[in-house]
Amino acid sequence: MSDIVPVEGTGEEIQQTEREAARQRLLAQAEADRIPAEETTRAVPERRWRRGQD
Repeated sequence: MSDIVPVEGTGEEIQQTEREAARQRLLAQAEADRIPAEETTRAVPERRWRRGQD
């Protein structure tokens, strides 16, 4: 018998590699878009409340 790799096995390996690469891209993008917690908890007055005080 020869050492020919079945097409299904190779296709599955390629799909797994592509899925892992896509996962890494998504994680990298999510990390780039992440807003630090310090910035999200900072109090910023809303304009509608300041309007009534003028």
